[in-house]
Amino acid sequence: MITFDHEHVPTEHLRALEADGIPVRPGPDALVHAQDKGVMRAKLDAIGVPCPRHRIVSDPQDVAAFAAEGDGFPVVLKTVRGGYDGKGVWVVDSVEEAADPFKAGVPVLAEEKVDFLRELAANVVRSPHGQAVAYPVVESRQVNGVCDTVIAPAPGLDEDLAVRASEMALNIAKELGVVGHLAVELFQTRDGRILVNELAMRPHNSGHWSMDGAVTSQFANHVRAVLDLPLGDPRPRAPWTVMVNVLGGDYPDMYSAYLHCMARDPQLKIHMYGKDVKPGRKVGHVNTYGDDLDDVLERAGHAAGYLRGTITE
Repeated sequence: MITFDHEHVPTEHLRALEADGIPVRPGPDALVHAQDKGVMRAKLDAIGVPCPRHRIVSDPQDVAAFAAEGDGFPVVLKTVRGGYDGKGVWVVDSVEEAADPFKAGVPVLAEEKVDFLRELAANVVRSPHGQAVAYPVVESRQVNGVCDTVIAPAPGLDEDLAVRASEMALNIAKELGVVGHLAVELFQTRDGRILVNELAMRPHNSGHWSMDGAVTSQFANHVRAVLDLPLGDPRPRAPWTVMVNVLGGDYPDMYSAYLHCMARDPQLKIHMYGKDVKPGRKVGHVNTYGDDLDDVLERAGHAAGYLRGTITE
């Protein structure tokens, strides 16, 4: 049995493993939709999932034509493969700025720049025989293209919109044949719509809160799903759970800061990844939970900032 902690595994290798009788979950036919943004957009269009206006573009002049077909610049350009955490994504304001994405030598997807209120994520898990569960829809806050904070559940989200987002994610998992965890990253627009931004077929940053905040974490349910075991309860344990990423700063030794945070907030959950500390690199995350959202946000933000070294008291 093989599963993944990231999507960038060549599908031809996975097909060779399947040909040798080794189960691969999610399989290559599903996984390609998280690897190739062009394939993803075409499939979501085919099954009627709302997305930003988009098409594959061939050169900067084609980008200008795409812009003219809508509301003009700015336009979002993405390489169809290889991007993550803001890499492989450009927001361009003119045809002159549109040259860089084509230097990678891979197809480029143009998308409208969505006027969104906030970013959401709907996390679901599906097993081979079709059992599926949905976690609460969360709000995901980005800083410089990198996920900084996740709030579960998304505060102030209309119940009908939350249900629609979860149903959309469950339908995508079914239509694509996903086995395991699927994160559907969404834009909540100012006019009350939800649009799919990205897909991830693995335990995802927007679900890390579930390690301490849900009855069954995304990791446990992913393993259950790929082994075709009964799935666990995804419901939250507390009214609010907040996850904040710990990014590397200028201080490679975080151990003393780690001890300080543990002593300052005994309810804090700190998860470090064992990575070398580099500025801007995700090296861990903290989870907090409780009844008061403002308090939970403050505790998580303080701990992450202290671990990075941007807060010193």
